[in-house]
Amino acid sequence: MLTLSNVSVNYGAIEALTGISLHVEQGEVVTLIGANGAGKTTTLRTITGLLEPRSGTVHFEGEDISGTATHKLVARGISMSPEGRGVFANLTVRENLQMGAYLNKNKRAIAADMERAFKMFPRLKEREAQKAGTLSGGEQQMLAMGRALMSNPRLLLLDEPSLGLAPLVVHTIFEAIDEIKSKGTTILLVEQNAHAALGHSDRAYVLETGRIVMEGPSKDLAADPRIKEAYLGE
Repeated sequence: MLTLSNVSVNYGAIEALTGISLHVEQGEVVTLIGANGAGKTTTLRTITGLLEPRSGTVHFEGEDISGTATHKLVARGISMSPEGRGVFANLTVRENLQMGAYLNKNKRAIAADMERAFKMFPRLKEREAQKAGTLSGGEQQMLAMGRALMSNPRLLLLDEPSLGLAPLVVHTIFEAIDEIKSKGTTILLVEQNAHAALGHSDRAYVLETGRIVMEGPSKDLAADPRIKEAYLGE
């Protein structure tokens, strides 16, 4: 479904990604793990057209999308829940969700999608008339994910969904990831919580200073002594 081939990306003179190659097959949850500054978010920004590769290509469903404008990628079936949530603070929960469906002109379909978001995250239903800026961090993360799902993506990109959240909320977020996968949506997950990421994904890539240094089935990486020491605190 998604393939990055020898992708390199620069921020000015600084090389942020160096010849990375990865693939995500339909129906998978694939995770990128690594320390701060490893290049995880840069990878997502490159996929979504916010950054253009200096070299290499990004293909989605067989088509080269390298450097394609972000709004065109949403129409093609790619959606992202960004790091930091990026909710519209002065809009209500309902209005934020509606923003995620801006390409859909079918009011009945939008209403059905919103009900699905409320079913996945009941807390949002309770807060639907509340301004997003007044929500807790966990509620804002639920809203960001719900908004990303409103475009009915075939590929969902999640950037640090558990960052700064309490353990109970992290559990809720990863339960939602499992549910999203069960409904057929493919997920590429960027996550510093390696333990949770490896426990809720099919395959994983490890990024260090812009390079992929390990890859494989998540259960195998979780058992690897190098991963245990570097990322799992064991």
